[in-house]
Amino acid sequence: MTSPSDRFAFTAHPWHGVPARGRHEGSFQAFIELVPTDTVKYEIDKITGHLRVDRPQLFSSLCPTLYGFIPQTFCGPHVARRCSERTGVEGIEGDGDPMDISVLTERAVAHGNVLVSARPIGGFRMIDGKQADDKIIAVLDSDLAYGSIEDVSGCPAGLLERLRHYFLSYKQAPDAAARQVEIAETYDRREALEVIRLSEQDYRDHFGDEAGRA
Repeated sequence: MTSPSDRFAFTAHPWHGVPARGRHEGSFQAFIELVPTDTVKYEIDKITGHLRVDRPQLFSSLCPTLYGFIPQTFCGPHVARRCSERTGVEGIEGDGDPMDISVLTERAVAHGNVLVSARPIGGFRMIDGKQADDKIIAVLDSDLAYGSIEDVSGCPAGLLERLRHYFLSYKQAPDAAARQVEIAETYDRREALEVIRLSEQDYRDHFGDEAGRA
């Protein structure tokens, strides 16, 4: 017979077993896969929930922020439709991944595989090939340097450019044909919250609601 404590015997899957919403109003949980010092690209294994080595960072570009995803989100038809509506590009599909998030903090975080509480302030509407690949930009809750920023317009311009350069270049090999990647729009906090809401709807449509997954 299963004892009440048995439910604590296993770690929750960081995509499916952790709620998206944070403890404070307007905050979300972010599962961090990468930190700025990582020279190896880590990525969640969708089946097991463990971090796996996706590939070494072959080139000099390193992620300038904490980077990961928002649990119980999915880039599917709703996110893709929003991308098409805002950009006028037809034939966009969702990339089938959880919603990516970059979290700004002044503090060094030693490694990924951690959950943080973050407040969205904006995002990049990125299109990779014909797939919507939005990047939410957020600040770490209560961060001394960035925690008071309410909207992406208050973010240092140089940091946004560094982020933009990373996302546009980190998969580009020097001797390869140019990838069809673009950041079609930098959007504000209100739009970031709408994109997250749509990704939560895509998640429920794809995986079912929480009661149905139990």
